[in-house]
Amino acid sequence: MNKLLICLLIIHVQTSSAQTITTKLSSAIRQFEADDQVRHGIISLYVADAQTGKTVYEHNAHIGLAAASTQKLFTSAASFELLGSAYRYKTVLGYDGHIEHGILNGNLHLNGYGDPTLGSWRWGDTKEEVVLEKIMTALQKNNIKKISGDVLVNEGAFSIQPIPGGWIWDDIGNYYGAGCWAINWHENQYDLHLQAGKKEGDTTDIVKITPQGTTVHDLINHITTGKKGSGDNAYIYLSPYARDGFTQGTIPLGSQPYVISGAVPNAPMLFCYKLEKALNKQEISFNGRFKLFSRAMADNDSWPEMQKTIITLLSPSIDSINYWFLRKSINLYGEALIKTLAYEKTGRGTTEKGVELVRNFWSERGIDKGAINILDGSGLSPQNRVTAHAEVKVLQYARTRPWFNAFYNAMPEYNGMKMKSGSIGGARAFAGYHTAKDGKQYVFSIIVNNYEGSAGEIVKKMYRVLDLLK
Repeated sequence: MNKLLICLLIIHVQTSSAQTITTKLSSAIRQFEADDQVRHGIISLYVADAQTGKTVYEHNAHIGLAAASTQKLFTSAASFELLGSAYRYKTVLGYDGHIEHGILNGNLHLNGYGDPTLGSWRWGDTKEEVVLEKIMTALQKNNIKKISGDVLVNEGAFSIQPIPGGWIWDDIGNYYGAGCWAINWHENQYDLHLQAGKKEGDTTDIVKITPQGTTVHDLINHITTGKKGSGDNAYIYLSPYARDGFTQGTIPLGSQPYVISGAVPNAPMLFCYKLEKALNKQEISFNGRFKLFSRAMADNDSWPEMQKTIITLLSPSIDSINYWFLRKSINLYGEALIKTLAYEKTGRGTTEKGVELVRNFWSERGIDKGAINILDGSGLSPQNRVTAHAEVKVLQYARTRPWFNAFYNAMPEYNGMKMKSGSIGGARAFAGYHTAKDGKQYVFSIIVNNYEGSAGEIVKKMYRVLDLLK
């Protein structure tokens, strides 16, 4: 009898606790919705018990909203499952023809398969100088001192379209809107060094563009000097494959050059520039020229097959790439993963096919496709629509998988909670995990769309709701 009473008491306490948090969340959402900042907006919240999967609270949880970078959770988890945490990108150097007396009688080949870390500064093994040194060392070991043919750079594994549909003009020319090719370099990012004027409102001067070889020919600079401490409010407008563009906005008043980052308009060409410089430094001459596969196909030129591999460069593993993808929200990594899924499953890396594969993957695991209406792998497109309920389902699924620790550790921490954030115009979102003081574990997603006023203030109000889970 005593055991039965104890069990009933425990159930009563747990039920009361659940009812309490549900009541508190309901009250907090009502108060939030009455706030002037969301008078014309919408709030979505879904909270589940991490242990049982049962719903703790839901509000507009099945309405598709722009979730910005919290959408990365769908791409991340699907990539762990479909590619594997140990998956590594490869970039292959080889040749056709034969080597005799230090001369390659044929063409040097480099085939790319979408490695977004090639030339990245985030790992010691991927840095520009390290990658180029590996290539030069491989040529030396094969006694290649001269190339009689061309240097053939094959970026045909991915589509020629580097930008997903739905990305906006204000984003595309800037570093976070970098396109994705089968050959990427330096995270397809360059730095624009600007000198502010002597007072607010003055024009600014472009000091330099680094690194060299970005193919950016001319930027008409309309960036002016803002208030001291006003931060980066400057934008670069330059489309993929273009050489000329313009800038607008402001940078803060200051005596030192101020750096903003842009998206390289043609990453394969930047790589070609860097490889040519390395060959010249090593005094390896070639009679031909650099050729890109995409251009050759457009011109109906022949393209000989690589006959022998010299070296295969490998990227860090997916679990390592995913760390930066979620922790620093690198959009390029998401777009590379989406195209890689398509390439590995169909032989052709397109955003559209990759998105289809991700939606199918989650549909097979119980999430309606209508709850994941996405156009990209990173969440940058304002046309993306996902539900808070779907995000929680992904987070719950991840907890059951062998790669969960890598996934969880990659999640940033905000407001004392492990959660991914999302931010685009008029939209803020958070989704993640939290263990309350009483040991209760929660999985949650909160999305706010079409708010007015300060983004900082709307985040504070979202935190107040999430604080109830503590």
